[in-house]
Amino acid sequence: MDDTLFPAATILLVRDGADGLEVMMVERHANIGFAGGAMVWPGGKVDPADFDEGWLEAAEGLEGLEADERAARVAALREAYEETGILLATRNGEPIGAKALDLTDMRKRVDRDATLFQPLVRGHGLKLATSALRPFARWIPPPALHKRFDTRFYLTPVPAGQDGVQDGSEAVDLVWIKPQAALDDLAAGRRKIIFPTARNLELLALSKTVEKALADVAARPQGIVQPIIENGVLKIRSDLGYPVTEETLDTAMRG
Repeated sequence: MDDTLFPAATILLVRDGADGLEVMMVERHANIGFAGGAMVWPGGKVDPADFDEGWLEAAEGLEGLEADERAARVAALREAYEETGILLATRNGEPIGAKALDLTDMRKRVDRDATLFQPLVRGHGLKLATSALRPFARWIPPPALHKRFDTRFYLTPVPAGQDGVQDGSEAVDLVWIKPQAALDDLAAGRRKIIFPTARNLELLALSKTVEKALADVAARPQGIVQPIIENGVLKIRSDLGYPVTEETLDTAMRG
């Protein structure tokens, strides 16, 4: 059995809406192999280009981090750009804001070839804002699955002036939604949300504002979450602040 772990990264872009914290979610194309049709956060596999040491100059805040962590942060921002058009970057120390919209025509090219992302950033006099990312969670699936992703989740406020537009291929819809509203849609059968996303939505729903979410993630213990299956129940560790730590396997697989 091949038990290879593929590194991946996901980004929770948040903002303060009229009724509290909102998070950006995208609906994956139904024909995509992993989590087809599910509501997820922008993200995907770490590409070899994300490990390029040139990012130490082309990004902010990577110094002192291990190579896997550096690459995951680059991947999270690259995937956000590819899937939503949102680019977290600075020019002369200032966030680029709505100016990122001028760069959306490059999204599909970067999606096809991740090596083009760094030249895009450098060519526009930008630095990738990896320092804006806050580690939110890290999940590894149980053994014996045919494909397993070691996924690092990051939290960050969306840059002012950037609302996002789905790419129309991997992401067929994009919504800003309160975490609890997404969970209510799952419970009512209106949306498909897989087990890790549901648990992290419940965790995010504990924070009512962006400021509180950033404070909560800084105070919360970090550790790897690796679900286990016991007697038909999918369980996660109970010491990382998750309000729900188990779900019957039949409902978890339907989510």
